[in-house]
Amino acid sequence: MSPVRRDDDRSEPTTDEAALSARLRRLGERLGQHQSDRLSEDDHRRGASSNASGLARGFQLTAEFVAGILVGAAIGWLMDRWLGTKPWGMIVWLLLGFAAGILNLIRAAGVVPKNTLEPPDTKK
Repeated sequence: MSPVRRDDDRSEPTTDEAALSARLRRLGERLGQHQSDRLSEDDHRRGASSNASGLARGFQLTAEFVAGILVGAAIGWLMDRWLGTKPWGMIVWLLLGFAAGILNLIRAAGVVPKNTLEPPDTKK
């Protein structure tokens, strides 16, 4: 049981209240540390999701790869019809489209930087 308090003792905390206040303060400090750790993890997650979600990034990479193959196949088909070289134009341009699709994937994924060659007269 807690001790009885008189009206003139209101400014002085009892030992139970002091212990409770100390425990509450320690708990607040521990929660503050936990929340700061959690915020740093959330910031890391937000940075990844601010660029693009994983699904959207996957669709973008797939579209770039398929577009390279389709463009190569279309050019090959048109050249075969125009030059009369039936399957060879399609085969060659389909392989070139595949290579272009792979190169686009690598560039879009950030593995290889985009072409950053500078003209010779801009070097100091």
